[in-house]
Amino acid sequence: MKTVVVLVACVLGMAVARPDLHTHLYGAQVLRVVPEEAAQVYYLKGLQLQNYFDFWTEPRAIGSPVDIMTTAFQIPLLKHTLTHVGLEFRTMISNVGELVAQQKAAREGARASGPLSLDWTSYYDYEEIMAWLDTLATEYPELCTVEEVGNSYEDRVMKLLKLGKGGADKPIIFIDGGIHAREWIAPATVTYIVNELVTHSDTYDDLLSNVNFYVMPVINPDGYAYTFTDDRLWRKTRSPTNSVLGCRGADPNRNWSFHWNEVGASDSPCSDIYAGPEPFSEVEMRNVRDQINKYADNIKSYLTFHSYSQLWMYPWGYTSDLPEDWQDLDDLAVAAVEALTAVHGTTYEIGSSTNTIYAAAGGSDDWAKGEAGVKYSYTIELRDTGRYGFLLPEDQIIPTGEETFEGVKVVANFIRDTYSP
Repeated sequence: MKTVVVLVACVLGMAVARPDLHTHLYGAQVLRVVPEEAAQVYYLKGLQLQNYFDFWTEPRAIGSPVDIMTTAFQIPLLKHTLTHVGLEFRTMISNVGELVAQQKAAREGARASGPLSLDWTSYYDYEEIMAWLDTLATEYPELCTVEEVGNSYEDRVMKLLKLGKGGADKPIIFIDGGIHAREWIAPATVTYIVNELVTHSDTYDDLLSNVNFYVMPVINPDGYAYTFTDDRLWRKTRSPTNSVLGCRGADPNRNWSFHWNEVGASDSPCSDIYAGPEPFSEVEMRNVRDQINKYADNIKSYLTFHSYSQLWMYPWGYTSDLPEDWQDLDDLAVAAVEALTAVHGTTYEIGSSTNTIYAAAGGSDDWAKGEAGVKYSYTIELRDTGRYGFLLPEDQIIPTGEETFEGVKVVANFIRDTYSP
């Protein structure tokens, strides 16, 4: 196995950083492999650490699919190295650049047709989403208030939406999305959920009267903005690092202080899973942390939205051990997923993060439960299971929102029934 990894390093000139994928997307492909033995899992983990290929899903166990994106130039090399270790592969996406171009055309077409309004038939950039939050506060002052809660590294204003009817001393569900920049369906789904609650507030009068929703649709503003302007598949923040190669950013979901950098993260600034130089090195995560700490006494559930893989997960991510109250977490997750699946038949896997996907310390859900004391802390990985991956088409935004909203309602109703005075 070692000789293969070394071969990759030699052929690619011992570089540590991947090439800028924004300029190499045409002809890029996503290949899926399914390791059948432990040695193949080990090989894939070693290959990931080389930072030459973009691992859309991480190697975790025998039988678990691993999706790897490679530029057109690197396709023959990747296929050769996979074949050398007996890994069969199939092409999930034959031309990443074409899908990116289609999304760009759809966005431009939507904006050319008239004044902007979020209708969930397109993906929206950071400024558009923040403007929409302000519009909600103006048009629904009895329901919505918006607070500025800090700035990103590149000085983008981060906002918190407070949604509810009357009174602050109620149980809170804290919702965020967009911690990984390229996962566009996450902010789209979070805003869809907000819109359903706001525009159908009479239907959800009892829920909104007894539960507050505190929402930050995009908590990695700079990275998210960068995916619209420079690199559609950027994952991290955009802060500078000490890399001599100019690599930027940390993985914001490896940057939280609870068991930081113990497992499933990297010390290399050029890695997509770089944990940062220290816990909470990223100002954006400090801003979110401060809001959760500020309201921790009332926050009863934390929901953080990601993509992709269709998973509803609870802590822990740093260990395969389960929290003492795991059965409570699992029972609520099962009920939420049953409601979700009933809408369009979409299936989700349920379990702890480590036992469902892989061990990764420094995540926001672990921190919310382990340090902030939020009992019902969940990471929800949205559609799909790899057909499009991070490039989920616009026509799946509304169906994803519809089904996810039903799952969130189950959580919200449970929080109301359990914690409301």
